[in-house]
Amino acid sequence: MKNIHILLLLFTISIISISCKKEQKKVDEIIEATKDYTIDNSSIKINWVAFKTTDKVPVKGLFKNVELNKTSGTSAIDFLNDLEFSVPVSSIFTDNKERDGKLQKFFFGVMDNTELLSGSISITNANDGVIHLNMNGITHDLPIKYDSNNNGTAIKGKLNLDNWNGQDAIESLNKACFDLHTGDDGISKTWNTVQIHISFSELK
Repeated sequence: MKNIHILLLLFTISIISISCKKEQKKVDEIIEATKDYTIDNSSIKINWVAFKTTDKVPVKGLFKNVELNKTSGTSAIDFLNDLEFSVPVSSIFTDNKERDGKLQKFFFGVMDNTELLSGSISITNANDGVIHLNMNGITHDLPIKYDSNNNGTAIKGKLNLDNWNGQDAIESLNKACFDLHTGDDGISKTWNTVQIHISFSELK
């Protein structure tokens, strides 16, 4: 009889142990599922490509600084959705100090209240979203495509400056850079489209 009691005790302990392990596994799975996705601030890159001359010669640059209202989420998509940002135009960088100064003075400087480029992001489906961009006193939607994988997250979009009443800024910049924006055909032109490429990675 004593042996039977011992066996029953051992069996009960085994059942409790297995049950506890299963419960702990469930807890671990829940924790992992809700684990914060935190971005590496140093990995954020805001690149842009503008165009000059009738041959559409690319002019590349970036913004060095950005302020975000959050730095984490449960996933890359969760982080992006409802993300608010502000980018000081003084942080523009093209590896040409004279050009940077002209962009600040003759392009952004003639816009209304554009010391900062600001706005928010909305994710609409698996690979699409919208940047609600405020520039020149106007908030307008910029459609974007995004891709997120183990190598990081990339966002791409094409900005048409006409949607932000950017014609005066384009004319001002073209006048200041007339010769530099003149091609072999003798025509000086600054295009109204700018390609945007933003990337960042998760903090490891």
